[in-house]
Amino acid sequence: MWKSINYRAILPVACAVTGFVIVCCLLLYSFIKADLVRGEIQHAADLADTVVKSTRYAMLHGDRESLRNIISNVGDQQQVEHVRIFNKKGLIMFSENDAEISRFIDKTAAGCNSCHVGTETKRHLGTMAQARQFTDERGIDVLAITAPIYNAPDCYTAACHVHDASLTLLGTLDIGLSQAPMQRTMGNLQNRMIMFTGMVLILTVGVVCALLYRQVLMPIRKLADFTEKQGNANVEYELPEVCGDMARLARAFQGMSRRLREMERSGPD
Repeated sequence: MWKSINYRAILPVACAVTGFVIVCCLLLYSFIKADLVRGEIQHAADLADTVVKSTRYAMLHGDRESLRNIISNVGDQQQVEHVRIFNKKGLIMFSENDAEISRFIDKTAAGCNSCHVGTETKRHLGTMAQARQFTDERGIDVLAITAPIYNAPDCYTAACHVHDASLTLLGTLDIGLSQAPMQRTMGNLQNRMIMFTGMVLILTVGVVCALLYRQVLMPIRKLADFTEKQGNANVEYELPEVCGDMARLARAFQGMSRRLREMERSGPD
């Protein structure tokens, strides 16, 4: 069976088409996943920027109670896993989790080591560099953003503040979002991509194999049947219904058979 021209012609084509479709779908899935992750990171960065701007007025007026309420309300949001503000020394000043307040952040932990490398501290990070992904102590996958709170003229000139104009960084907002919604979206996308790949494979491989059989293998079989006929039949037998090169081969074989038959009839000189 495996020596049949049908299998030897169709099987490599089917494997090549299958591999091509699978690779293309995997690449498409990876591109969509990367776009979704970038969108989620941008969403978290926008949320962090909104929180920083929302707390700015309370910070300028030294209103700690308003700050605590804002952080608590943000932390109550469904997707928010943690939100905290710590100063440049790493001391947590505000958090939705009261147990964290007055604790120091581990500068070697994820999200801190991207800024604190060696003896130097990076002052500016891009949006993607501010993001980190990790699994917290409850086993929840978290996407977190560390947004720096920079010094500004209205900060060091405020009556209630003692910040010097030479200070660049006043503190950092750290907010973490659960990745469960994005993981559900990715799961649905994966299932749909599998179904889509299966349908494309069935359609593509089926059409390619049908065309190959109709346009190549069937004419070859007709030509083979024609050439296998014995005696005078293969001289007088009507040409098979083939076209193109197959028809040329059939006519050439028929002409050769006629010449051989005439030579046999004429006999040796």
